[in-house]
Amino acid sequence: MHRIGIDVGGSTLRVGEVDVVNGRVAGAVDTLPMPAGARPDDVLAALAASPVLRGGTGSIGLGIPSVVEHGVARTAAHLDEAWIGLDVAAAFTRLTSRPTVVINDADAAGLAEMRFGVGRGLRMHAGTADGATSRRIIVLTLGTGIGSALFLDERLWPNTEFGHLRLPGVDDVDGEGWAAASVRTRLDLDWSTWAARVDAYLQELQRLLWPDVFIVGGAVSEHAAEWVPLLKCAVPVLPAVLRGQAGVVGAALAAAGGAEADDIETWTS
Repeated sequence: MHRIGIDVGGSTLRVGEVDVVNGRVAGAVDTLPMPAGARPDDVLAALAASPVLRGGTGSIGLGIPSVVEHGVARTAAHLDEAWIGLDVAAAFTRLTSRPTVVINDADAAGLAEMRFGVGRGLRMHAGTADGATSRRIIVLTLGTGIGSALFLDERLWPNTEFGHLRLPGVDDVDGEGWAAASVRTRLDLDWSTWAARVDAYLQELQRLLWPDVFIVGGAVSEHAAEWVPLLKCAVPVLPAVLRGQAGVVGAALAAAGGAEADDIETWTS
């Protein structure tokens, strides 16, 4: 069963056709630059024109960097404020004449990683004699900002915004302004210096939420060997394996599920 998955990132749009049974992208992912200003009409028009989307059939899953309720965007992280209050699902359905399910982009990546990535191994071993149960799992996407997806007993709590957590002693920016992958690039930080920032962020999450495992994704996970061993956080930190395709795969899963993001519970099982 194939569905179209779309991942709207801070600087890049990705469109792919996904086999949602095995989590594999069929063919190449169409990668597009974010239109200047990131206004909804421009972004949705660019996505609708993608050859990958136009060549497929069936429902579409659309992941956006926003809190999403019943297809409506409630926030606009790294997007124009015109997104706020927009029924994105209805707007894209009108544009494409195809049913659209809209989901937070980090939630989409988390669903994919839990179903097909490193989270699958945690689920398979949970509660068995060879490993402790991993009940509380936080998936983080480190990119332009920091996205988060919280799983409790394999169920997603949608629309968490842990990237905006404030860190002790850091007064001028939130967590993503301190430790996102884009910060490393912008400030030209070496891996060690940036890892210390990520570590401070993870330790604050650990202090407040007491997760069993962190899964860290985004393009920077491809370089996990450079920085994950430098972390001092007491909670295990596992690199994601789907990397840049996680958002596309998870959005396609949302389309296949046929439910609003608010109703997602056991899609990982």
